[in-house]
Amino acid sequence: MIRTTIITAVGAAALSFAAPAQAQELAYSQVERGRYLTSAGDCKACHTDIENDGQPFAGGRAMATPFGTIYSANLTPDAETGLGRWSREDFYNALNEGIDDQGRHLYPAMPYPNFTLMTRDDTDAIFAYLQSLEPVHKEKPENEFPFPLNIRMSVSGWKMLFFEDEEYRTDPDQSDAWNRGRFLVDGPLHCGACHTGKNLLGASVDDEYMRGGLLENWFAPNIRGGENGGIAHWDEDDIVELLKDGRSKHTAPMQRMGEVVSLSTQNLRTDDLRAVATYLKSLDDQPPETLDKIDAALAETGGALYFDNCAGCHAADGSGVPYIFAPLTTSNKVHAEDPSTAIRIILGGARAEPTDNVPSIPAMPPFAWKLSDAQIADLLSYLRGSGPRRAAPVSASDVAEVRGYLSEGH
Repeated sequence: MIRTTIITAVGAAALSFAAPAQAQELAYSQVERGRYLTSAGDCKACHTDIENDGQPFAGGRAMATPFGTIYSANLTPDAETGLGRWSREDFYNALNEGIDDQGRHLYPAMPYPNFTLMTRDDTDAIFAYLQSLEPVHKEKPENEFPFPLNIRMSVSGWKMLFFEDEEYRTDPDQSDAWNRGRFLVDGPLHCGACHTGKNLLGASVDDEYMRGGLLENWFAPNIRGGENGGIAHWDEDDIVELLKDGRSKHTAPMQRMGEVVSLSTQNLRTDDLRAVATYLKSLDDQPPETLDKIDAALAETGGALYFDNCAGCHAADGSGVPYIFAPLTTSNKVHAEDPSTAIRIILGGARAEPTDNVPSIPAMPPFAWKLSDAQIADLLSYLRGSGPRRAAPVSASDVAEVRGYLSEGH
């Protein structure tokens, strides 16, 4: 009896000595897992007022939506303006059900329709990481929505129609890599938030899954693979390279997507990026519509504009210079169903974001000062109608619409 007591006492002492160390190790592991998932979710991009040199994760970034302007929340553990008084349960409910700590419905600009696929362990890890940050006291500006969208209860109707609280279900007929890739694409990475078309109420349309979508007048291109998708001519290495280095022989991500690579995907493990590539390459698309070549007069006019303004960088035949100037004959931005991104880049220019592996910042100058709406329309119609890939011509009114949008300061 005495021996048993001594052994028990020694055992308890050993456990009491070991438990804090183990707890510390587990906590550190959870924080690091949370850091990784937070990076995958690109939380820093939306929750940092980048345009005004805001502090990371302190929120306040204005995001234009078709319904009004929404400002991101402060995710630091500040007790008054951030998550300092939130519990892990509150945070799980926000990511899993779109409900905040006060029981209010969150606007779906926060991608909980995607984050709901994450497990409770995932959200607890993200919460642990965010709680490890330095608190920043910063009030969030009021969202700018018209009535009745400024009433939170209006979101409940949207959720009844378009939101399903669910966890990721493994497809037993697919490989582990495919399932991991689908989980990342549909869950933390929430690729469909930009690359899937939306209905009039801002919900993703199933038939438009990864076929491209319009956000802030940028058209995020079709990223389906297969034989007919927007990236059918890419291989898995190209996708991994783009997401890791911010460069590929096909293109360099600019503006919003450049931000995604810089703040998010470059920090992910290569095996996860390859899983994403495996999944995207498995998505085929409908064969493209057969379009006639543009007429000879438009080809001549557009070809001359191309030679004078674009050929110096993108080569006379539009094949570009790998890793420096994108090939335009196969570009899924140039040949997108919606030409908004191509128009916007020509008008306003664009630049790539640096990454750890490729710190250079290639840029394209703006041509708004030089080319008229009609000239840009002719130039783009030439590019979209004369190569191996075809897309419908662009009109001067299409260009004028984007020019007007940019003139408003967007």
